[in-house]
Amino acid sequence: MSARINKYLSEVGYCSRREADKLVEEGKVTINGKIPELGAKVEEGDQVEVEGQRIEKSTKEKNIYLAFNKPVGIVCTTDRRVEKDNIIDFIKYPTRIFPIGRLDKPSEGLIFLTNDGDIVNKILRSRNNHEKEYIVGVNRPINEDFIQSMSNGVKILDTLTKNCFVKQLGPKKFKIILTQGLNRQIRRMCESLGYKVQTLKRVRIMNIKLDVPTGKYREFTKEEILKLNLLLENSSKTFE
Repeated sequence: MSARINKYLSEVGYCSRREADKLVEEGKVTINGKIPELGAKVEEGDQVEVEGQRIEKSTKEKNIYLAFNKPVGIVCTTDRRVEKDNIIDFIKYPTRIFPIGRLDKPSEGLIFLTNDGDIVNKILRSRNNHEKEYIVGVNRPINEDFIQSMSNGVKILDTLTKNCFVKQLGPKKFKIILTQGLNRQIRRMCESLGYKVQTLKRVRIMNIKLDVPTGKYREFTKEEILKLNLLLENSSKTFE
């Protein structure tokens, strides 16, 4: 039974499919000693290595799902050689896990970590309309025009952001619920309207709310996993 290399690395719990593609592009993956192209398939009996480390399918470990409250300054990467403040070294979890999506270095709050590569793509794909909620502080007072503009879509990265829920919480603070995840989206939206983000905290992803102290994590409850699976039931994956 064959599988694309990104799917193979995802299913064995090595990394997400997106990260697997990056590893292939960087020439860090080999199949039977040869560097494959993107989309190459792994056949039964093939020897897969990442940076010289043999990657084998084994009896599937228990799926791990963690809700982590990322502090400011921690980087959401599994590349432990590039960033000393990476999320993996910070958490020091005993088995291999990787983050679902990103929170940039100056941001804080909820991020998921898992060894389940399939769930990553279902959560991240914007067409699945999965909600992510943030509390944002900016550098100067906001008004109704700002709230309406943010709600109705802002032109960034050559596209108009999707309509979203925005509510003012204070003179310089608001809540925003997004269903897409463009690069540095909230910061870029604010900048396009003449504001600068000073604090950005993610407080919810789908049905999971942030309820642990900064720098701490917890496992999903059985009830959360059941509800999450229901929400993901009709979600498509990033790569088919």
